[in-house]
Amino acid sequence: MPRTRISARDLISRVFDTGSFVSWDAAPVDVGPDERYRAELDAAAAKSGADESVVTGTALLGGRPVAVIACEFAFLAGSIGVAAAERITAAIERATAEGLPLLASPTSGGTRMQEGTVAFVQMVKIAAAVAAHKAAHLPYLVYLRDPTTGGVFASWGSLGHVTIAEPGALVGFLGPRVYRALYGVEFPAGVQTSENLYRNGVIDGVASVDQLRNLVDRALHVLVDPADDSAPAPADSADDVPDVPAWQSVMVSRHEDRPGVRELVRHAASTAVPLSGTGQGEVDSTVLLSLTRFGGQPCVLFGQDRAGQSAQTTMGPGALREARRGMRMAAELRLPLVLVIDTLGAALSQEAEERGMAPEIARCISDLVTLRTPTVSVLLGQGTGGGALALLPADRVLAAQNGWLAPLPPEGASAIVHRDTAHAPQMAAAQGIRSADLLRDGIVDAVIPEHPDAAVEPVDFSRRVGAAIGRELAALRPLPGDDRLGARLARYRTLGLPS
Repeated sequence: MPRTRISARDLISRVFDTGSFVSWDAAPVDVGPDERYRAELDAAAAKSGADESVVTGTALLGGRPVAVIACEFAFLAGSIGVAAAERITAAIERATAEGLPLLASPTSGGTRMQEGTVAFVQMVKIAAAVAAHKAAHLPYLVYLRDPTTGGVFASWGSLGHVTIAEPGALVGFLGPRVYRALYGVEFPAGVQTSENLYRNGVIDGVASVDQLRNLVDRALHVLVDPADDSAPAPADSADDVPDVPAWQSVMVSRHEDRPGVRELVRHAASTAVPLSGTGQGEVDSTVLLSLTRFGGQPCVLFGQDRAGQSAQTTMGPGALREARRGMRMAAELRLPLVLVIDTLGAALSQEAEERGMAPEIARCISDLVTLRTPTVSVLLGQGTGGGALALLPADRVLAAQNGWLAPLPPEGASAIVHRDTAHAPQMAAAQGIRSADLLRDGIVDAVIPEHPDAAVEPVDFSRRVGAAIGRELAALRPLPGDDRLGARLARYRTLGLPS
């Protein structure tokens, strides 16, 4: 049974506030079609009820103005020629000029073959307009409908800050019919599907049209709605951090019931829109990336997820490339960045070495310490090695009472110094890894108390952490960027030197 494809107008009516759509479309550019092509255009218009393969305009979503671009597949398979490209580009440029977030929803076979190479090159113009829109720090959201292939997927279909696809949609670079004609064999089944691309970290999620309104509404709540400073949470800081042995904190931090970043989001975030992967074909189960609000403060959240880690599954280079995606997103959207450290350590394997673990740690540190947006880092639990250090250098660094930071797990340090692991407790004490030591040494700015252990109060502890993040974001937001960056760099320039 043939798939029923949603039209551009139906998409708009189901996603946006009723009756709010206002078209931006002028008459299509006259491309001087020959007689045969003119007949095809006329037939496409009669079939689709549209004058081109794309509809543009503005509409309200929850009362917010949003620019929208939606392909019409019934018009020559949603193909993009000069007229359609001009309409898309004009809409993107208008959205940029008016400071509007933009939702683009392609469904297209790609370049319009009737117009040849000149149509193919139009994708450069569209991609340039999207780049300018993002350079203006405006959100660009993409909803891929069935099918999206060719030059459309390879340009404006793949440039979203957030990219979602319709369930079961055909999404890929080269359509299967063309592949079969060129190579004489079928393209492997199940590869060019929205679900497979999501599993492989190419897109952020899969959602039906009926789910899209809520998803975009939540994303815009983080991306465009102002911060809420009306009710800051009262501070609950551990100025006098309990003097417990460092090894005790290490053991507590490893408890299987200790809450991690997922519990933090579940219990302390008012809004969360999960993202997935690097957008470049990598996804790592040991980390979490999300658009989030804590205490009314919007942010990009990247955290190491203890639920996805084990002795056999540790953080790979792709996880840090996902972290850098979060950094780029925060910079492009002028959102604060929150980083949660809770890691057994970076992967030690042939694959990790060959995929660039050490260089990726270096790039993370470099990008983060020089990021111009406000940053808050939270040492939530274990902080082992370069995988932890990669997420540390922020404007404000918080530590859970039983959080710790060390170049190696204490057992590893003991093996180096004492050639055994039995001295791990002594090494933990000697290296100054516990939260009280980190506060004393200026590595962290505040300690979030546990009463007495986060594992026995997971909800209250998570809310305490979320409130602390919200307070720090509210305090950082009004500070001039140059002042924040200068203070951050000075901190690490002088750390450990005699006063």
